[in-house]
Amino acid sequence: MGVLRSLLWATAALAGQSFAQDAAAAVSSSTSADEPVAVQAVKTATVTSPAGTFIGNVINGIESFGGIHYAQPPVGNLRLRPPQRITGNLGTVDVTGPAAACPQFVVSNNSKNILLNLLGDIAGLPFLQEVTGQTEDCLTVTVARPAGTLPGAKLPVLYWIFGGGFELGWTSMYDGSSLIKHGIDIKEPFIFVAVNYRVAGWGFMPGAEIKADGSGNLGLRDQRMGLEWVADNIASFGGDPDKVTIWGESAGSISVFDQMALYGGKYTYKNKPLFRGAIMSSGSIVPALDIAHPKAQSIYDTVTDTAGCSKAADTLACLRGLSYADFYEAVTSVPGLLSYNSLALSYVPRPDGDSLPQSPHLLAEQGLYAPVPYIIGDQEDEGTLFAIFQPNLTTADSLVDYFKDLYFPMADRSALATLVATYETGISSVTEGSPFRTGLLNEIFPGFKRRAAILGDLVFTLSRRLLLQGSAKLNPGVPSWTYLASQNYGTPVLGTLHGSDILQVFLGIKDNYAARSQRTYYINFLYNLDPNVGVKGYPTWPQWSQGQQMMQVFANSASLLADDFRKDTSDWLAKNIGQLLV
Repeated sequence: MGVLRSLLWATAALAGQSFAQDAAAAVSSSTSADEPVAVQAVKTATVTSPAGTFIGNVINGIESFGGIHYAQPPVGNLRLRPPQRITGNLGTVDVTGPAAACPQFVVSNNSKNILLNLLGDIAGLPFLQEVTGQTEDCLTVTVARPAGTLPGAKLPVLYWIFGGGFELGWTSMYDGSSLIKHGIDIKEPFIFVAVNYRVAGWGFMPGAEIKADGSGNLGLRDQRMGLEWVADNIASFGGDPDKVTIWGESAGSISVFDQMALYGGKYTYKNKPLFRGAIMSSGSIVPALDIAHPKAQSIYDTVTDTAGCSKAADTLACLRGLSYADFYEAVTSVPGLLSYNSLALSYVPRPDGDSLPQSPHLLAEQGLYAPVPYIIGDQEDEGTLFAIFQPNLTTADSLVDYFKDLYFPMADRSALATLVATYETGISSVTEGSPFRTGLLNEIFPGFKRRAAILGDLVFTLSRRLLLQGSAKLNPGVPSWTYLASQNYGTPVLGTLHGSDILQVFLGIKDNYAARSQRTYYINFLYNLDPNVGVKGYPTWPQWSQGQQMMQVFANSASLLADDFRKDTSDWLAKNIGQLLV
């Protein structure tokens, strides 16, 4: 957890004391040697399923089976290939320990920022990789359930896909125990499953060579095979394979929509749906260039050049033959998430003609995605965390150049100028920027609040609205609900920043109204495909199609908000989304 500790405290230093205390609590809850939970890990539970017999641990009334393999180790000749299903029974396996992490891309080894260089150097040290358990043999699921759950319980299943910019993250970062306990408390118990999938160059390597090999979007294929494992095995753990809801945050949320759109909307396995509902927390549609487009190809070329494979007769075979250390060095030679490039990600799901037949925005426009009920929402200030790395972008022109050069090569520069102009100029670009509703405050350098507003809207908040508008037209009978989380309003500089719901909703660090209400809505949805049906005590949350309203959640209350803010920008996006391919 050393990398997570560093990132949380780096964020906390910017966000102020309140968030720092939350971050400290999140880290200590999962790493402290004095935590009573660790001492109580003495009992075990055993489940026999078609995949094998698994021995898990029992801690504070929760049984956890961490690191059950759902695919063969993607090493050697299986590196950079689609996941290979495990055939046969694994026998009896001890899965009492935490699941190992897939290799992580925390910071580029070519970063010019001293702080980020330090984080990158630390992340790459062998001892830290041992601490976090980084290994290419990482294709596992973790299953957690209320203690004593019987095989015939048929509890609904919450399938968690972690975020991290498609560059980092692993299942052991996310302890589902607090969520499960809330379900028990409100008498809606459920099974929690978290999937490990390959990230960065291990899971999302672009390039014509990758496309020709049929090996695009491996991380999404990993997630899908994990879902298939659930379909085959979760009944043995007391889960109902017919009542699976997929949920993700950030890149995990984007992955949820990609799972809905994978293979052009095919989401069945053995003639049955793999999931029946979806929850997207901060992310949905990311329009993307083809996996072989020159922008994507440049990533592959940089990796192969760094690896010394560029002159090989078969560059892909050369990459597969590298040692772990050499491949790690090559994968992390391109710009990372925590850099000037920010959300112009090197590794991202791209159309490959197979797993994603077209850009996700085109699949959405054609209705080529699973028509299941869904909840989607955002943090109020999604973009602040990603806007702190570009202090030189102080003018509208420089911001337009930034988007044109790093984000949207297919966009007209004049069109991008029009987009930026929808966020006003001068004082209004500050007062209307993010953190929102803070007037002249928090403009830490010129242009920060406008850039934060645009980044948050393009990648998260307003792209959410476009999905809702499209699905309401294409599938009017399929319900959807949307929210805006404002529980950290007033946090200096970052506001209710991207990812703050992990501390609030997922981990339940603050047991306040925001945490309790959102958890209850989600579990009601898991049970009934409607957040209002089940446990009562919270305001009625109308479907988006019924007046286009969203639930705005504060730390100690909630109210309905018209989903029409920054309409000029969202109208522009609806007409020009085809230019905004990353």
